[in-house]
Amino acid sequence: QEQLVESGGGLVQPGGSLRLSCAASRSRLNLNAMDMRWYRQAPGKEPELVAIITSGGIRNYADSVKGRFTISRDNAKNTVFLQMNSLKPEDTAVYFCKAEWMVLATARSAWGQGTQVTVSS
Repeated sequence: QEQLVESGGGLVQPGGSLRLSCAASRSRLNLNAMDMRWYRQAPGKEPELVAIITSGGIRNYADSVKGRFTISRDNAKNTVFLQMNSLKPEDTAVYFCKAEWMVLATARSAWGQGTQVTVSS
């Protein structure tokens, strides 16, 4: 089963920055041709869609992160990033990336295992 691998999480102080990365674990997925999403889930809360970048490059963000987070791609590295600036304690969560694509008329997806982001002084 194809999977994604996230990295870049960690502990950061409020106001700090982190950059998360999402790559295909076996290089068989062409992430450049897929819609990519970042989700996060805090303890005891429902998953929240944080950001999306479509295969055509259209970006959208949750209101809670607009102006602070930026989703981007590096096509040469087949990697998607989530740059997170001005981090707040409420950004603390496990962050997951998800790839979505179509095979004929069937929707397919792949997830990563998640990376922990903790914002605390």
